[in-house]
Amino acid sequence: MGQFRITPRRKHILAKIPDYAVTISPAGRRVTIACQDEVIAESDDALLVQETRHADVFYLPRADVNMALLSRTEHSTYCPFKGHASYWTLEVNGSKEENLAWSYENPDPEVAPLKDYLSFYTDRIRIR
Repeated sequence: MGQFRITPRRKHILAKIPDYAVTISPAGRRVTIACQDEVIAESDDALLVQETRHADVFYLPRADVNMALLSRTEHSTYCPFKGHASYWTLEVNGSKEENLAWSYENPDPEVAPLKDYLSFYTDRIRIR
């Protein structure tokens, strides 16, 4: 039995990739996120998410993100393994990075640790 139970929304993917997995573990180091030379998040409590067929991604607790620089957007996406994602735009140094950050505010039970964490598109930020 794989990590995810078969539901109607997962059935077609699990038929192709029965061992689909999302591994969530402590990053094990301080993670700093910067964009346009502005530090927007810094955490010793970041999570490393490793997901089948995806690049590794850091998720940082909202408490460690400068949320004053972010504004919620109407954009959303859906992942059959994590749930619905909400998005935020970064405004810093006079410019905007649309939908730069996302969060699973009510994640599926198998990935519950992602609640109250944010992640960022790695091609638009610098990670230290």
